[in-house]
Amino acid sequence: MDRAAKKEVVATLNGVFKDTKVVVVAHYSGLNVPQMQALRKQMKQAGAVVKVAKNRLAKLALDGTDAAVVVPHLTGPTRNAYSGDPIAAPKAAADFAKGNEKFVILGGAMGKLALDANGVRALAALPSLDELRAKIIGLVQAPATKVAQLLNAPGAKVARVVQAYASKGEAA
Repeated sequence: MDRAAKKEVVATLNGVFKDTKVVVVAHYSGLNVPQMQALRKQMKQAGAVVKVAKNRLAKLALDGTDAAVVVPHLTGPTRNAYSGDPIAAPKAAADFAKGNEKFVILGGAMGKLALDANGVRALAALPSLDELRAKIIGLVQAPATKVAQLLNAPGAKVARVVQAYASKGEAA
């Protein structure tokens, strides 16, 4: 790779690291091509991106960004995953790591906060933004549903009592 291409890679990665909410760093040594493709596919479905970059270039790109706290993890064969959603990349990485022992999560960053491997797994255990929105909508709609049930309940009870008396009168 010539100098101009390296500068372009560093500039691109710097823009990516500035715009992302979360970065996950993992070792991937020993994964074969189908496993790497499965990882990329899983990340894409989650809304995250996974990249392999030379550690030296990644360190240069991280300079001046909030995610610079991951620099100590950039040793050996590393793979960087990032996303705009703070849960997407950690969740996809943790799910992939469960099925592949050769994919080892080293740590990451969420904003300026440095995360170790357990921090990334804890972040992955949180519900996604869409799940949280669904829960909030369910909580907002629940009181209205309960009010409607309460308003309908007295009429239904009266109807059941009348039906019971009518059935009792027919039986006698």
